[in-house]
Formats: sequence, structure tokens, C-alpha cells
Amino acid sequence: MRKPLYLVAGLLAAATLAVGAGHVTLAAQAAKPAAKAAGPRTADGMPDFNGTFELATMTPVERPNGVKSLGLSDKEAQALEAYERARQQKNDAPLDPNRGAPPVGGERTQPKSYLEFLEQAGGGVVGGYNNFWLQGGDTVISVDGQKRSSLVIDPEDGKLPAMKPEAQKRNAAFLAGAVAPDAGESAASGPPGAFDGPELRPLAERCLLGFGSTSGPPALPNYFYNNLHQIVQTKDSIMILTEMVHDARVVRMNAKEHLPSNIRKWMGDSIGHWEGDTLVIDTTNFTGKTQFRGSSDQLHVVERIRRQDPKTLIYRFTVEDPTTWDRPWTGEYPWIQTSERIFEYACHEGNYSLGGMLSGARVKEAEDAATKKKQ
Repeated sequence: MRKPLYLVAGLLAAATLAVGAGHVTLAAQAAKPAAKAAGPRTADGMPDFNGTFELATMTPVERPNGVKSLGLSDKEAQALEAYERARQQKNDAPLDPNRGAPPVGGERTQPKSYLEFLEQAGGGVVGGYNNFWLQGGDTVISVDGQKRSSLVIDPEDGKLPAMKPEAQKRNAAFLAGAVAPDAGESAASGPPGAFDGPELRPLAERCLLGFGSTSGPPALPNYFYNNLHQIVQTKDSIMILTEMVHDARVVRMNAKEHLPSNIRKWMGDSIGHWEGDTLVIDTTNFTGKTQFRGSSDQLHVVERIRRQDPKTLIYRFTVEDPTTWDRPWTGEYPWIQTSERIFEYACHEGNYSLGGMLSGARVKEAEDAATKKKQ
């Protein structure tokens, strides 16, 4: 049984990233002060972020074990990207109709890239989705000209800070009877009782929110498919629409304060303002049902979006929850503007699997009861 996503995040991030040797030592990780941003502006003089953006990347959230620095040399980045492109081309190639049977128990290969590791974790040794359905990124992220080994830039080791003992205890108690609400496709099915009703299943499994915090905040790459986000900007509000699965966040601009603490939302209450040419979004008022990587309803996320060039936004996020982690942590990565169109992710309308799983659980309970009665 695999552990929930936020408990195996370190394991997933430990996928071997190094295809070349050696690493660049980063002199300073602080972002350079942004100059006057190039690009279009709105009628009221603010940077115009309207558009659709591609978030796909092969760079993991956390820095893989064995990679010492945030920065990658051009040679390292090129080697990583070449391996990933070759792997995806191989997976897209037609299968040999005369191929032999797979090995007993399924294929067992050692992943050499982060996406390869994720795909194996999601499908196991017997495989998951056919590669036709996947659209992972084949480039590492680049911020202000620097190729990077992880989205996380603070702490300096590129890892999430330690989870507090009380948070570990809280999450263990919750997981004893349910599945983590933010669990992804590679997460465990859950303990006994986790199929008692649809409300106990993960939000993504119920087609309510995208897995892997793709909806945010913080908005993270999902690494599999449906990688687009659309920004619709007005003077009074900014909407961020996520292709995976259909989630729309509305940021209330220039609001003086958050909603009352008794009003809570899955994606929190987001208020925004401009600091020069940087859009700052402050989000609180989360519910305990989202539990981003094991967080509580005290989760606080600050996002900062600036323009790097006419076609690129830099999205930076800082996550804080004093009841969960020892300290805040920060990551950033580029959003690349694209002319691609967002398509409907028709999940809920055809989600027959949820009813099937619950029906299967009732059958198993009846069979277990009958077996126990005979004993």
C-alpha cells in the first residue's frame, strides 16, 4: 500500500535527476530586483497578465537527493532534457505487435528522470496511462537566465522544512480512517472505512479539485497533463482558471482585509494588490478539507507574479503554516504564455469509477461478513 502524496513527496523528489556530472554552486539565491517590466499594460497602467499560460516542466518541486545546488549548468540541463525527450519519443512510438510477454510481475526499471519516476509511481510495475494521454514537460525551469534543479528555493537545500511532531500526529490520526483530501493518483487507496461514502474519497478522485495542488494556492505543475492556466484580469478582480480540472480562483483586488474567519473555502480567500509591477496575492481562510501536503486550516500562502519578458511570467509562492512546518518555504517557476486553447476536463460527467468503487466495497464487506460467520 503506497502512502498518501504528501507523505511520499520526499520519495518522489528523490528520483535521480543527475544525468551528467557536477553541479553549479549558487552564489546567492535571492531574486534580483525586477526592473520595469516589458510587455503590455492595461488601461489603468498595470502589467497586463491576461492570457493562457503553459506550466509543464520536468523540474521537481523539491531538489532531488544528490543534487547540491539550485543552479544547473547548461550542459547538465541539456543532458536532462535530451534524456527526457528521447524517453517520451520512445514511449510515443508504435508498439511492436510481435513483442513478447512482459516479465512476470511487470516491468521493473530504475527511473532516471523525475517524470519517469512519477509515471512509475502512478502506474506501478504494470504501467498506468498509455503515453498518448500524458503531456509532461521536457524542459527544466529557467528563472532570470538560470537553469534550476527544483522549484523550491528556500530552504537553501531545496527541501520542504521538517513537519512538526504535532502535525505528524494529527495527520496520522486522520489517515487512520480516511485518505488525504489532496491525494494524487499514486496515493494509497486508504484504510478500512475509507470507502464508506463519497465524501471520504480524495477531492481529485471525486473530480472536485485537480490533484497535486495544480489549482493552488500554491499553484503547482501536475506533471502529467492539462498544464494550462488562464488569467483574466480587471481592475477590481483577477481570475485564474486551471485546466485541471475546472477550478477558477477569483482574487479580490485591493481588499482591505480577508473574509471573516468563519467563512472558509477549499482554495482559500485570496486578496491582491500591486507592489510596483509585481502582483501580490495573499490567501488565508482555507478549510481543513484541502490539507495541502498535510497542512491545517491555518495555511497561509503568499504568491508574487511578475513579468520576466513579454511572454514569461515568474510565479513565486511562499507557504506558511505554524501548526505544520518548522518554518515557511518558498518556490518559484515560469509560466510561459501560449496560444494553445484550454479544453474542458470532462471528469465528473463520466466518473463511473467512484460508484463502482463504493459498490465494490459493499460487496467486499458482505463477503467478509459471510466468511466471518462461517468461521
